[in-house]
Amino acid sequence: MPRVLESERFSKAIPKLPKSQQEKLGTLIELLRKDPDNLLLHTKPLSGKMSGWYSLRITRDWRVTFRYLDKDTILLLQVAHRKDIYR
Repeated sequence: MPRVLESERFSKAIPKLPKSQQEKLGTLIELLRKDPDNLLLHTKPLSGKMSGWYSLRITRDWRVTFRYLDKDTILLLQVAHRKDIYR
């Protein structure tokens, strides 16, 4: 089971999320810890300047970006609305 770490930017953004997204995010982080390849996460690799990063979907409009530090460690980078997160 991989370790999941949070960046400072990620941690600061969580209280700004709507409550329903905060609750779902907690569930998804647990799922990420147990099975990073679970289809319920809707994980996809990113490209361009974010190459090497991945995103997962909280809801249709909210995303989390993360990257693997090594095969056993995931760093959550940011959480934001999909219109803002890929900038």
